[in-house]
Amino acid sequence: VQLQAFGGGLVQTGGSLRLSCVASGRTFSNYAMGWIRQAPGKEHEFVGVTSRRGGSTYYADSVKGRFTISRDNAKNTLYLQMDSLTPADTAVYYCAADQTLNTIVTTGPIEYWGQGTQVTVSS
Repeated sequence: VQLQAFGGGLVQTGGSLRLSCVASGRTFSNYAMGWIRQAPGKEHEFVGVTSRRGGSTYYADSVKGRFTISRDNAKNTLYLQMDSLTPADTAVYYCAADQTLNTIVTTGPIEYWGQGTQVTVSS
């Protein structure tokens, strides 16, 4: 699976961004999909994950209630709606695909990674 993430940018505290991740190469609906972020000098951090058909979603406590993950299997696209952003959300955001949802939750070893998109939240 090839994954391409986009939609990052610079936003002020309290603002919103919507990330997208387009998949190609394999059957998108065969994979759980998620978002993982990495802030400067820190390890990868799980953000959110959705099951193969989107029926189940899970979030890190740090984003619960502010971020919403969704997928459109007809468009081979994964989304992350991010609201009420704070500087603590500044990171490179990666989309990830794995046949096992829990592998994304634990951040590894994940089968497929996107190239990452930078999100910067200014105070």
